[in-house]
Amino acid sequence: MKLVELAGSGERLSVLCIGAHSDDIEIGAGATVLGWIERGVRLDVHWAVLSASRLRASEALASAKAFLAGAAQSVIEVAEFKDGFFPYQGAEIKTWFEGLKRRVSPDVILCHSRNDAHQDHREVSMLTWNTFRDHVILEYEIPKWDGDLGQPNIFIPASGALIERKAKLLCEHFGTQGSKDWFDAQTFLGLARLRGAECRAPDGFAEAFYMRKLVLQ
Repeated sequence: MKLVELAGSGERLSVLCIGAHSDDIEIGAGATVLGWIERGVRLDVHWAVLSASRLRASEALASAKAFLAGAAQSVIEVAEFKDGFFPYQGAEIKTWFEGLKRRVSPDVILCHSRNDAHQDHREVSMLTWNTFRDHVILEYEIPKWDGDLGQPNIFIPASGALIERKAKLLCEHFGTQGSKDWFDAQTFLGLARLRGAECRAPDGFAEAFYMRKLVLQ
């Protein structure tokens, strides 16, 4: 497979990262964001978390700042929609998305997969596609006990050092998630190693995404 770059060193890339919960973006696309920054891409990031209140909001802000250190520009936005109830807050969240569309028009959007087993994740994916109709959208994956991992079709290789840094930052910033039996460095490293094998990544690691539509010129 031939490696295709979205942006190279010194080039600008505008990215909208959307996560239902405070750790979702980091789990699904953390190494990709870190990798773009490390390679010298002039990253302009709008980082939006829909459900984070009190302690989880503090975790979300601190983690986002750590992952975005070195980005050319960054805006971090945290909302307080009720965790687990997104399908029942559809009208309010849709209104929030319409406001988001007026604030940002990115080159690339990173969001949840439509096949994710978590109802909040699926709602975010649906509204992302419903709101942003002329953008490149990459849907990331979240490992969890549901066993909903599928067969992604887009791979972004990452170095072993980047994957380890991603896992370290996740464990450092999200202490509230430590009780979850799947939330640990082994899970994040293991999934990245599997995806790296599937795309024959140079360093053996990758993050994987789903792409529904792409127009090539």
